[in-house]
Amino acid sequence: MDQPLLHALLLLAALPLLPAAGALAPPGVCVVGSGIGGASVAYFLKQYTCVEKGGLCLDDIRIFERRGRVGGRMATVTIGGDTFEAGASIIHPKNLHARRFASLLGLNQKTKASKLDPKANASSSSSSPDSSWFGVWDGEHFVFKTLPPPSSSSSTIYRKIHELLNSLLLFRRYGFSLLRMERFVKTTVERFLLYYQGFESRPVFETVEDMLKWSNLYGLTRRTLQVELADAGLSPLLISELVTVITRINYGQNVSISGLAGAVSLAGSDSGLWSVDGGNWQLAAGLVKYTNATLYLHEEIDSVSYSGSYYVLNSTKGNSYNCEATVIATPLDELNITFDPPVLVPNRRLQHTFTTFVRGLLNPNYFGVNSASEIPSLVGTVELPDIPFSSISVLKKYSEEDMTYKVFSRAPLEDVLLDQIFSTRKEVIRINWPAYPHYEAPEVFAPILLDGIHLYYINSFESAASTIETSAVAAENVARLIISRFSGLSSTTPSISSISDQDNLHFDL
Repeated sequence: MDQPLLHALLLLAALPLLPAAGALAPPGVCVVGSGIGGASVAYFLKQYTCVEKGGLCLDDIRIFERRGRVGGRMATVTIGGDTFEAGASIIHPKNLHARRFASLLGLNQKTKASKLDPKANASSSSSSPDSSWFGVWDGEHFVFKTLPPPSSSSSTIYRKIHELLNSLLLFRRYGFSLLRMERFVKTTVERFLLYYQGFESRPVFETVEDMLKWSNLYGLTRRTLQVELADAGLSPLLISELVTVITRINYGQNVSISGLAGAVSLAGSDSGLWSVDGGNWQLAAGLVKYTNATLYLHEEIDSVSYSGSYYVLNSTKGNSYNCEATVIATPLDELNITFDPPVLVPNRRLQHTFTTFVRGLLNPNYFGVNSASEIPSLVGTVELPDIPFSSISVLKKYSEEDMTYKVFSRAPLEDVLLDQIFSTRKEVIRINWPAYPHYEAPEVFAPILLDGIHLYYINSFESAASTIETSAVAAENVARLIISRFSGLSSTTPSISSISDQDNLHFDL
């Protein structure tokens, strides 16, 4: 064989194989952000398409993360040799996507009983704070406290009596408004559960407004929580104390937030709450690995442009990536990503939560008591301008003089202030989270489909409510929207309704 012909054959052998005539390569999808939203959309894209031989299979998924870790606003810190949740920390028992993910990934669930639930049992472990002992502090004294916990050696009967007495204390102060609050939350949760229905009865939504109207939740985003609860018959005392404590803990805001975000916040005080043992970030990390998506850490995307047939993503490192669809799975509010052509996203302010972990002991004089042992495991606060923190909770008790605390505040807590709040401090870790939107009714929503082609935005749903589960629900809808818009690529592409049995796994939970 002559030399030129041999070179030509070797060159041809080195070229990648092209699809057969008439076949189309599966579209590549780029995802910006590796939090639960980005990880979930990758999972659903692959789970809902790669099920039929010869059908559409969206398995070319690339995820870009500007940090060096996966998880977004789910993260942990280590203090005193123990690991604690630093970001999104609780999951509701009816959050079916999160439950399914944990089961799929073999992750252990750790019960986190609500500290505002009088039915929560005291732990038998001296290292774990009692979950039912809380107080409402007005900046000078406790306006309400539940009973201190019984000793770890107390009998079951005594614990039941303790639980009953706490319930009676709550009822004496807040009356039947407690039942009305519970009914308000239950109704909201039942409407949210509609998002787990099978595909035959659940549409694919192109806007957040349509998504909320379908479940009859849209109206709750138009009015404040305070107005909604007043109309539901809750007393002003309950709203100004217990409800305010909950919203300040869960969203760093008061009862002027929109009704839906407020209802979700109140659901975060239900019983049966849980987290992933070792950190909720494992949900995102596990889904990325399970999906076999290509992950780029330390790769910050700073521009997205549409070429006419695909998107070009450029990173701060000077790298470029091409993909047929792009999903933004991180809040755009404080990022400097430029889009060409430009996209219209309403201005939205993020609510920063300053989380301060302290190992030491609270100062009883600061709280107007004689001993640190009189300070409840959870100190919640009412809405007054001079109170510098939203809440203080005990994460672990090592001894009567040594505990690890988690402090939420709306502004950084400087050492001078910490020295007033704490009598001793061994270790301090500070985190500034751009945690969730600053909620203001009526809410205005960004588009899910940013450009009318294949540029999608998961975090537009966060203006309704922001949790691990709402991100997963929004991501599933975006995945279905992508599939439905790509379904015209091939006559053999299955409709998403034909694989709805995959989704019915939710009801096995």
